[in-house]
Amino acid sequence: MFLRLSVLLSALVLLASCAVPPDSPRFQPSGSLPRHDQPSFDEYVRDTRAWIADNRAFIGDDRHREIALNAPFERRPATQAKRGILFVHGLGSSPWYFTDMASAMAEDGWLVRSILLPGHGSRPADLMLPDHDDWESAVAHHTKLLADEVDELWLGGFSTGGNLVTSHAYHDDNVDGLLLFSPGFYPDSHYLFLAPAIAHFWDWLDIDDEDNIVTYRSLPSRGASLYYRSVSAVQKNLHAERFDKPVLMTMSQHDSVLDPDATLDAFQTRFTHPSSRFVWYGDTAAHLDDPRVTPLTSYLPDRRISNFSHMNVLFAPENRYYGEAGSYLMLENGQDDLTPPDDPDTLWFSAWGQRDADKYHARLTWNPYFLELLDNIREVTGD
Repeated sequence: MFLRLSVLLSALVLLASCAVPPDSPRFQPSGSLPRHDQPSFDEYVRDTRAWIADNRAFIGDDRHREIALNAPFERRPATQAKRGILFVHGLGSSPWYFTDMASAMAEDGWLVRSILLPGHGSRPADLMLPDHDDWESAVAHHTKLLADEVDELWLGGFSTGGNLVTSHAYHDDNVDGLLLFSPGFYPDSHYLFLAPAIAHFWDWLDIDDEDNIVTYRSLPSRGASLYYRSVSAVQKNLHAERFDKPVLMTMSQHDSVLDPDATLDAFQTRFTHPSSRFVWYGDTAAHLDDPRVTPLTSYLPDRRISNFSHMNVLFAPENRYYGEAGSYLMLENGQDDLTPPDDPDTLWFSAWGQRDADKYHARLTWNPYFLELLDNIREVTGD
């Protein structure tokens, strides 16, 4: 799932016949999508958890944990909330991706909700079922539910979710601002436009062992097509007019999925509000003259980090699954010709595809600057 889409699409064009899934429920659609239009968020959460229980191809023995980490959730502050934010995850991921952010923002007084995009939470093959309209409808419905409960409304999104919430915010005056983490505006792929056509002929772009309880590792071609639809929609909005409300945006210079420079250019030219901020994780000094851009080095040798990945920004170092000492380690990181070391203390961490003759790089899945990111959020939102 985290391989570069350009690699996947070009490989499929040449070797499509190799993308044959094993005989497993994970690679067969469940046949249904959960409702997302319930009149209350509590009812939505309850119904969705029941749907996951009935339709998920479980990976481990702890079914309750897998349901909890894939279901939509809400975090309420200790006092009555006047501000709320709706988070939308990326392609192949889950609402849980915002668990650390949600806990911190609820402590700051926010009502926080994180929804499940149709096709997620159950099995990779279910990404064959939704349309782009299903995703847009889910975002619109839950934005409206949250708007009815708070005086100030924000939307947040990761990757594909960033595209969806940005497109919605362009047409919803109730939205007061955006938090965008590795937004998928500009993919680093010359072949993405082929995804809708490919989806008519071949079902799968990538097939992997499904061992991650919060992320699909395999990708149907339909999933890439849905991402393409979100890219087309958000680029149309970005090209048509500027977005004049506060925005926080983050990007790794070494993102293996997106074009970081195009994203930064879009921020500087299309997101013009003076309170907006762009957090750039990298080693370039080219943008230091823009006061709205905060550059932070991503080479941290004391923590064996070479650079930042597409997905690590959302997770605190203390996260029990993706954190620095978390239980899940992404060893398959685009170094198929190398063998991971026996001693985990010699592993380095990076974006996908990092290569170094004397280092084996696992995926970086946590943000060493997580507390600083929370301060950036407070600055942009006026906390």
